[in-house]
Amino acid sequence: MAIKKTPVIIFSNMRYDSPIEATSLFIARNLAEDRLVYYIGYPYTVKDYINNKNSDTFLKLRKSFFNVDDALLDTDIPNLKKLVLPLVASINFIPEGKIFRWVLKFNERLIVKRIQEVLKKNGIQDFIFLNSFNFYYPGVGNGLKPAIKVYQCIDPMITPYDMRHGLVSELQLVKESDMVICTSKALYNEKLKINPNTFFVPNAADLSHSSKALDKDTDVHSLLKKIPKPIIGYFGSIERRLDYDIIKDVVKENPDKSFVFAGPFINEHIPAWFFNTPNIYLLGQVPYDDMPSMLKGFDIAIIPFKKDDVSATIFPLKLFEYLGAGKPVIITNFNPDLKEYTHGMVEVCADAASFNNSINSILENDTSEEQARRVTIAMENTWEIRSKEIADLIEKGIATKSINN
Repeated sequence: MAIKKTPVIIFSNMRYDSPIEATSLFIARNLAEDRLVYYIGYPYTVKDYINNKNSDTFLKLRKSFFNVDDALLDTDIPNLKKLVLPLVASINFIPEGKIFRWVLKFNERLIVKRIQEVLKKNGIQDFIFLNSFNFYYPGVGNGLKPAIKVYQCIDPMITPYDMRHGLVSELQLVKESDMVICTSKALYNEKLKINPNTFFVPNAADLSHSSKALDKDTDVHSLLKKIPKPIIGYFGSIERRLDYDIIKDVVKENPDKSFVFAGPFINEHIPAWFFNTPNIYLLGQVPYDDMPSMLKGFDIAIIPFKKDDVSATIFPLKLFEYLGAGKPVIITNFNPDLKEYTHGMVEVCADAASFNNSINSILENDTSEEQARRVTIAMENTWEIRSKEIADLIEKGIATKSINN
């Protein structure tokens, strides 16, 4: 069975219209270039509906929630369809145990029934089921009869909401999947102990988007125009992963430079000084569509993550987006695997002193030749390439499963 002729169902932890970059959506868009893809986002609950039933989103989806004939929606890509699930019960507040698992199975039956009805209505019998980090509903793949069940593990589990039931649910998913694909070697090593059919396929960049920063017609983002140069910039969420100790020292040592953080911030993880430092500029969440104009205004792009067990599992999307924009990049040494994919073109720093040295060296010595090399590295790490790697793995997995059966 060739994957190009087999529809793919992607059951994601992210909704299709989420403002946050989603690995699952990048994969869906690229797989849909030569096959039919049904994208299923995280289901809405009855509570969501009661609280938001008059919002634009819910008014548009009202028929889809309650009628299978309206459940499949077109997107801007002909082969990529959104499959809308029925409303499910809100259950995360229930303590882990038999009652929670019983109610979870009720929700999963609703989800499975909707998928089965859509498949039957569209005459689809053979399909691939890819659970992209939606460990909240681990039994959905078991309720269907796909050619292969694949679990894509994208991130470590760190929030209390996820860990409440996720530790049990993800273990079930890893054990029961025919194949597991991880986005970092640390996650790969962890899951390999549970499922021998575990593989490593790292995250990548949407080069067609980030490279717009190199276009002469792309203007610098309006939020940056009044900020003094040089600008040392970060594009992403401001939360617990950032190494605030290093940031504090670096910012203090460079009062003549502007440190810009463009992204939503999770206040409980951010120290008070961060909001009151003169040369730190917090821009708030910036739409993904605006990323090229934001990156164009950066003189240096940074990823100052903490070095810990959680960060060791992170293969950040923004790394290759920065490189695809031609920007010099400085990162902390949070994940040693990144060196293999950046060929010495990214400055990796263990402390504030080396971070300072890298900033000053880049500002003095960066060249157009190095910019071109950074773009070349990004071109080796695109979603087109990663999607093909995933497709090839799944095709081999189907062939192996057929032989074993």
